[in-house]
Amino acid sequence: QVQVAESGGGLVQPGGSLRLSCTTNSEIRFTKYALGWFRQAPGKEREGVAAIYTGGGGNRYYLDSVKGRFSISQGDTANDVLLQMKDLRPEDTATYFCAAGVSPACRPWLMESEYDYWGPGTQVTVSS
Repeated sequence: QVQVAESGGGLVQPGGSLRLSCTTNSEIRFTKYALGWFRQAPGKEREGVAAIYTGGGGNRYYLDSVKGRFSISQGDTANDVLLQMKDLRPEDTATYFCAAGVSPACRPWLMESEYDYWGPGTQVTVSS
């Protein structure tokens, strides 16, 4: 069973930066997979923010509103993924979730239906 866990959330002022980390257990690294970040604000649907797919040579995908501000990358091990966020805005406030999806082929990796395993989420609050 693949397990996913996030860390790094917190309170930050507008214009500030934050880095989120996601760790999966070792079972996933023997397949082609994607690791994605999603967020859900109160009263809104969950939306895909960024994703990276190992089967595609590390192809990366971003929500339009975060392009140029957020960057997804693999961490120190193949099991980890980082989301570096800069120039944060109040509208970025949400619970952020990491998810893992296993597939031999590229999929629409910003859609939550493509993911099989989810972490519990970490809160990001952007406020002065």
